[in-house]
Amino acid sequence: MYTRTEHGFTDRLAAVPKQPGVYLMRGQRNQVLYVGKSASLRNRLRSYFGSKAGLTAKTRDLVSRIRDFEYIVTESEQEALLLENSLIKQHKPRFNARLKDDKTYPYIKVDLEEPFPRVYVTRQAVKDSARYFGPFASAGSVRKTLDLLNRLFPYRNCTKNINGNDERPCLEYHIKRCIAPCTGYADEDEYRRVIDQVLLFLEGNTREVVTGLRSAMLNASDELEFERAAALRDRLRAIEKVYEGQKVVGLGREDLDAIAVAYGSNEAWVEAFFIRHGNLVGRDHYVMEGTRDDSPALILSEFAKQFYDSASHVPRRILLHAQPEDADLILKWLCEKRKGRVQFAVPQRGPKKRLLDMVQQNAEQGLEQLKLKWLADEDLTARAMSELQEQLNLPRPPRRIECFDVSHTQGTNIVASMSVMQNGRPRSERYRKFRIKTVKGNDDFASMREALDRRFKRLRKSLDGQADHTGFGEMPDLVLIDGGKGQLSAALETLLYLGMNDVPLASIAKKQEEIFLPDSPEPVLLPRNSHALFLVQRARDEAHRFAVTYHRSARQKTTVKSILDLVPGIGPTRKRTLIRKFGSVKRIREAATEEIAAMPGMTLSLAEKIKEHL
Repeated sequence: MYTRTEHGFTDRLAAVPKQPGVYLMRGQRNQVLYVGKSASLRNRLRSYFGSKAGLTAKTRDLVSRIRDFEYIVTESEQEALLLENSLIKQHKPRFNARLKDDKTYPYIKVDLEEPFPRVYVTRQAVKDSARYFGPFASAGSVRKTLDLLNRLFPYRNCTKNINGNDERPCLEYHIKRCIAPCTGYADEDEYRRVIDQVLLFLEGNTREVVTGLRSAMLNASDELEFERAAALRDRLRAIEKVYEGQKVVGLGREDLDAIAVAYGSNEAWVEAFFIRHGNLVGRDHYVMEGTRDDSPALILSEFAKQFYDSASHVPRRILLHAQPEDADLILKWLCEKRKGRVQFAVPQRGPKKRLLDMVQQNAEQGLEQLKLKWLADEDLTARAMSELQEQLNLPRPPRRIECFDVSHTQGTNIVASMSVMQNGRPRSERYRKFRIKTVKGNDDFASMREALDRRFKRLRKSLDGQADHTGFGEMPDLVLIDGGKGQLSAALETLLYLGMNDVPLASIAKKQEEIFLPDSPEPVLLPRNSHALFLVQRARDEAHRFAVTYHRSARQKTTVKSILDLVPGIGPTRKRTLIRKFGSVKRIREAATEEIAAMPGMTLSLAEKIKEHL
């Protein structure tokens, strides 16, 4: 253990060996702040206490809090990786990216030591003869899986000692959720066949389950056991229905995990889809804490180490959007754990890329819901508004935030949007959209000026006593512009021209989430874990979404107009009839000539002309 003095760690660092190992950074109260590993302990530890130029804000914060450090020398980098993972789980350091509540993840256990095995939930996976599946992110995930299993496979849920001498079966038998070995209706071999089907299903080998059940159904029918054949038929249909929903098109018989990360402030949402034999056998999400300023590669690295350390199965291939840090080292460890080859893959095209993109969308949606959950907390929202008022030097808390964005395609179909956040929550009924009329070509600044001019002219009329029926009569506490200094200057120019000098104004640039103010040369950087940052991000994202949606609609209408107007004999009425019937030019193009000709006001020759032009 080394203690920091006023002279720093210089002398002590010189005594640290250049061997691989693990180091622990400790704070004022001797608490573990960070656990790391390195192939060269001396070089890595020196990097913390040298020049701060290349350090992230998170690392600079860590270094300012370090009072002690200690290290453990290991024989190899792989041994250091395993020890680092163990120490992170033990100490849960605030500066490490770590799985939230990782010790409580449940598993599904099938205890094969019992003559009539049960299928149940456990929170401890030990090395015994039982089969474990998981870990699952929550008890709710396990309950859904067990409910599905018990509807498909009639295994027992009771804990009684089975001897086959019970007088009558329980309700589970009558609702076809157990084959009643307790009464002797099913012997040990027949019950074990059900358990084997459960294991195959959990492994993703649904095709083999279907084949076995179909064979058993036909045998029962041949032996005139029609009641048993009917029960097998019903179970077969249910499993086939689930199987159709499980199949992932284009993956064949692949065995893989697809993992994607959406990261926000100090937490990241990890979404995982589990594919076994080409079937989607499960999906789950995990929240990682302490990820502020961490790259996706580092978050994926920490997740892989912590998740697969306790996972019951390591697939041959793991799909990711980026290679994790220390990929070679982690793969070597996973290969030993699996006792076979493991590969990290970053697909660029094809069905695997489409699958991973879908997982990424789910991760982003999950993180968005997590943010909304935070913002729904009234205390956190009040704190966010108070923090925003302080950071941006606003005259009052920003209870009404209006955010403006511009959307177009190379200067065509230019539109703008206004989102409204009232007391920290989106008020979609107060959103407004603008079709930009005076700007030609790709000029975002002029488009922003027009949108703000139209909005604040309405506000000025309202302030002058004229009735307002447009929803523009309320004064915003903050006007937020999606963009950088250029967009901010255009907005400021418009407000000054209209005499709206007292309207607080700011802009947010997406790349670094910098907030620019009219009277400040330097941008404001809100802390990454700040709820004030969540609030302005939400306002900006809503304005962007609303603008893009409106732009797509405008572009589609223009496309429809330009194509159908080229068809001789198609005027506004017939064009409107066609769009109402088919919805888009694509569907008109795909429709049969006879179907178009059968519409009111249409003829066969007109239908042929339409098809020819499209």
